[in-house]
Amino acid sequence: MSYSYQINSKEQYDAAYQRSVEAPEAFWAEVAHNFQWRRKWDKVLDWNFAEPHVAWFAGAKLNITENCLDRHVAENPNRPAIIWEPNDPEEHHRVLTYKNLYDKVCQFAHVLKNNGVKRGDRVCIYMGMIPELAIAVLACARIGAIHSVIFGGFSAQSIADRLQDARAEYIVTCDGAFRGTKDIPLKSVIDDALIACPFVKRVIVCTRTRTPVSMIKGRDVWLEDELKKVETLGLTDCPAEEMDAEDPLFILYTSGSTGKPKGVVHSCAGYMVYTAYSFVNVFNYQPGDIHFCTADIGWITGHSYIVYGPLAAGATTLMFEGVPTWPDASRFWQIVEKYKVNILYTAPTAIRSLMGFGLQPLQGYDLSSLKVLGTVGEPINEEAWNWYNENIGKGNCPIVDTWWQTETGGMLISNMANITPGIPAWATLPLPGVQPVLVDEHGTEIEGNPAAGNLCIKAPWPAILRTTYGDHERCRKTYFSTYPGMYFTGDGAMRDAQGNYRITGRVDDVLNVSGHRIGTAEVENAINMHAGVVESAVVGFPHDIKGQGIYAFIIFQGLHEDENLTRQDILQTVSRIIGPIAKPDKIQFVTGLPKTRSGKIMRRILRKIAEGETSNFGDTTTLLDPAVVEEIAVGKL
Repeated sequence: MSYSYQINSKEQYDAAYQRSVEAPEAFWAEVAHNFQWRRKWDKVLDWNFAEPHVAWFAGAKLNITENCLDRHVAENPNRPAIIWEPNDPEEHHRVLTYKNLYDKVCQFAHVLKNNGVKRGDRVCIYMGMIPELAIAVLACARIGAIHSVIFGGFSAQSIADRLQDARAEYIVTCDGAFRGTKDIPLKSVIDDALIACPFVKRVIVCTRTRTPVSMIKGRDVWLEDELKKVETLGLTDCPAEEMDAEDPLFILYTSGSTGKPKGVVHSCAGYMVYTAYSFVNVFNYQPGDIHFCTADIGWITGHSYIVYGPLAAGATTLMFEGVPTWPDASRFWQIVEKYKVNILYTAPTAIRSLMGFGLQPLQGYDLSSLKVLGTVGEPINEEAWNWYNENIGKGNCPIVDTWWQTETGGMLISNMANITPGIPAWATLPLPGVQPVLVDEHGTEIEGNPAAGNLCIKAPWPAILRTTYGDHERCRKTYFSTYPGMYFTGDGAMRDAQGNYRITGRVDDVLNVSGHRIGTAEVENAINMHAGVVESAVVGFPHDIKGQGIYAFIIFQGLHEDENLTRQDILQTVSRIIGPIAKPDKIQFVTGLPKTRSGKIMRRILRKIAEGETSNFGDTTTLLDPAVVEEIAVGKL
C-alpha cells in the first residue's frame, strides 16, 4: 500500500502548496481520486463565506465506512485496524483486524436499525475509551445516522443540553467506565440527564465495569442481548447507506464565547479526504506503522486521528482507555515498548505533567521504535518541547506541532515529519490547501514578515465546518462575521521572516485548559447558578501543567466564615452543571468588578491581575468604580 498523495520532500511540499492555492479544485480532485466513490462529483468546490456556504465534491455519493473498512478488508483483511490497551495493564488487550472491525461494525449497525435508528437520526454516544465506542461511531456512519459523541467527563446537565439541541432520540452508553483509579458511572449520569429529555426512545447499554445500573423497561436495552438477536436472525453484512458528499457525518459540541455550546457539523466527503490526507502527510505515515493518539474520541482529535483519518488510510491505530499516570507515570512508555509504537501524538498538558515526575519513570523502557512525535490541543512551550525531544525522541524523532480546531476538522498548520523543518513551540507552515492570513483589529491583512495579528483563513479546505446544528446564523456570526470574507479562528499568531506561524493563544473569551476549549461565559453561567453568587467574571491565567488555568472573581452574598467551604460549594456547582474539567483553579471573592459605565466587565484588567500584574492597568478613570481595581489587585490569590 502506498499513497499517491504523500509528500516526500520539501520541494514536493512547496510544489503541492503552490498548486493547492493556485488551482484548489484540480488539486483536491486529484487527492480525492484515491478514495472509493459510488458516484463521482459534478463540481469540486462551491463556496461563499458571506452566507457562509461551502460544498466540496457536490453531487458525489459515497459512504465513509466503505473507505475506512470495506476496501481494506478486500486488500488486507488481517491487518490490525485497532489495538486496544485497557485501563488496567493486567487486563488482556484486544486487537481488531480490518475484517474483525468490519464484522463488528456491521453487527452494531444492525443493532441500531433493529432499535429504530434511521438515516438522518441523531445518536448520542457517551462511553469510555473501549473499542465499542469506535464501533458505534462507524456503525452510525454505516447506516447514515448522525453521531454526536459526548466526552465521558461531562455532567448530566451538559448531556441534557446537547441532547435537547440535537434532538437525539437514541443513546449508546456503558454501565460505567474505568479511568485511572476512577470508576465513572456513565449509565447513572445518562439517567439523570434523561429526566429533562423525555423524547429519548432508546438507550443501548454496553457492559464494561459491571456497575449495578437501572434499566427502564421499553427504553433501555443491553448491547449484548441486542447482538445475540442479530446473530439469531443471521444478520451479518450490513450494506452501507449511500450518502451525499455534503450529508452530515457527525455533530461535535464545543464551547464558545457565549454560554451555550455549539454543535459543530462536519460532512461526509470533504472531512474524509482531508483527515486521511493530513494524517498521512503530517505524520509521514508508512504502511505498518503503529499510530498512538492519546486523545479521547469525545474530542475532535479522537474523531479525526484515532478513527477516521487512520482508518481511511488503512493504518493501525491504538486506543488507550486509561491515563498517563496510572498505575504510575511510566504508562505511556510501557505502551510504546509493548506495541513498538512508531507515532506518538499527545497533548502538551500530558507532557508537562509527565515532566513533573522526572526521568525515573522512563528508566528501562525501550522507546527506539518511535519515529515521529506530535503535539495537539494547545501551543506547546519550549521547555516541554525540548524535554519531549531529548528524553522521548532522543533527538531522533521530528516533533509535529499541530494547530487546528474542532471547527477545522483536521490539522491546518504543522510541520510535516521529515519533510518540513520543525521549530520549538512553532506550528510552522500551513498544509496544502490552507491559506492563513494575519489581520489587525479592523480586518486589514498584515502584509510582509515578520508580523503578528489575529489568525484568519481566507479560503475553504475540505474539512471546514458546514454549520452549527440547527442555527446557521450562529455559525455565520461566530466564525465569518468578525472579518468578512474570512474564517476567524479566534487565535492570535506571529509569523516569522520565513512564513512560519506561532500560535499565541485565544484572543476571544475562550480558555484553552489542558487542550479543552472552555468558554468563559459557560463557566460564569455555572458559577452564577450557585445560590449565594451575585455576579462572577472568569479569565485565564498561566498554569504550569494545564497551560491555562481558570481564575474566577466572584461577588458573593452572605459569605460565611469558612471561605474554603464556600469555594468547594461553588466548585461542586460547576462540576454538576458542566463537569470537573471546567472547575476554576482559583476563586477570589471580591466586593465589585471593574465595569464601564455601560456595565461591561473589563476582563482585560482582570486578566492582568490574574497574571500577576499589580499596576499598569491603563486608563481606569472611565470605570464606574476605579477603586475596585486596586482592591482586587491587593486581594489577588
